[in-house]
Amino acid sequence: MVLGTDSRVLTLAFARMADALGNSFLIIVLPLYIASGQVTLTGIAGTELFGFVLREETLIGLVLSLFGLLNSFGQPLTGRLSDRTGRRRSFVLVGLLIFAVGSASYPFLSSYWAVLVARALQGVGAAFTIPATIALVNDYAESDSERGGNFGVFNTFRLIGFGFGPIIAGVVVTGGFGAEGVVSYALGGRSFSGFTAAFAVAVLGAIVSFVLVAILIEDPPVAADAASKNLSIAVFDPDGDGLDSVFVLGIGTFMMATTIALFATLEGPIRMRLNESTFMFSVQFAAVVIANVLLQVPVGRASDRIGRRPFVVAGFVVLVPSVYAQGVFTDPWLMLAARFVQGIAVALVFAPSLALAGDLAGKRGSGTTLSVLTMAFGLGVAAGPLASGLLYNLGSFSTPFTVGAVLALIALVLTYWQVEETLSVGDDSAAAAPQD
Repeated sequence: MVLGTDSRVLTLAFARMADALGNSFLIIVLPLYIASGQVTLTGIAGTELFGFVLREETLIGLVLSLFGLLNSFGQPLTGRLSDRTGRRRSFVLVGLLIFAVGSASYPFLSSYWAVLVARALQGVGAAFTIPATIALVNDYAESDSERGGNFGVFNTFRLIGFGFGPIIAGVVVTGGFGAEGVVSYALGGRSFSGFTAAFAVAVLGAIVSFVLVAILIEDPPVAADAASKNLSIAVFDPDGDGLDSVFVLGIGTFMMATTIALFATLEGPIRMRLNESTFMFSVQFAAVVIANVLLQVPVGRASDRIGRRPFVVAGFVVLVPSVYAQGVFTDPWLMLAARFVQGIAVALVFAPSLALAGDLAGKRGSGTTLSVLTMAFGLGVAAGPLASGLLYNLGSFSTPFTVGAVLALIALVLTYWQVEETLSVGDDSAAAAPQD
């Protein structure tokens, strides 16, 4: 145990941090790369499809969304396969290799369609990596009383990579804090752009993750035992009391992730509306994750003592106004505050939701059960940018954020109504309630 956490969980957390840093680079860099003119949009931008004019923002949203779509829809399959085979480590390693290949290809691509294919390849890689990694963290929990803490630690390191990646990406691409334009670097007598440097960092993140997992992680026996379990995904509660709690949390996670991802597609309009730099936008984007970094561990461990459900409900209560405010504010610092408050909401929801699903995975299989939430999160991250681009074209600047606030309100109602507590609150050991 290191810092009160299983050393294997810390290894997975560090590995996921490196990988997440590389992926978050691309969320900031790809819109800039496509808009820079180095990716040709000739014959695509400005054309009409099903009555919609394909603007640059919509095309950027499609690239960002495709990753999440393939990632999300692939996760139930890979999660189930990792339960059947008991070889979670192999799934993580294969996914990291695929992601690295996709990242390495960007500097050589000039066609929009080629960029789309590379992002799709990365989505497939993530589908292999994410559910198997989350299942390993759950498998390493020796009791329900430490599951929330494990997920809190894991999410903290993952989010450090995801949160600070955009800030570092802005510096790498522009050459300094607050600087504008794409910088050039020189190495070995050859020059290359800030874009190429950013793509190289994404590749490096995947390589570091691969080495850590390959050397330090082994499949626990519980992973092999999962092959004999019921690996179906439940929609209705097995006791006939409405919807299954994990399924409802999946819906809520999807809506929450959608609200997070609304921001990225509108980088140009947001910067113009708030009269701010690329760096300030990167800080605002990262504020959601920074709040998570600060709160994931205390929230996760508190949910081991107090219960999972109160934190999830409170998170959605905070999420509604914080999303709506982003469509109203015109001051950069108020926007930063709204993004930070949104991050507090996400922290209240995410680790307790994963822990609750982990509590119920005893008879289901960790990979299958937890893939419901990881799939939902990835699908929301995919749907958010695309929905944001479309809603911006159909309405006004505030439209995407108003719709996002409505989604958060729906998630609040469903969670309060259908999600049940899995811990026996008041028991000092936080023993789990009977698992279905």
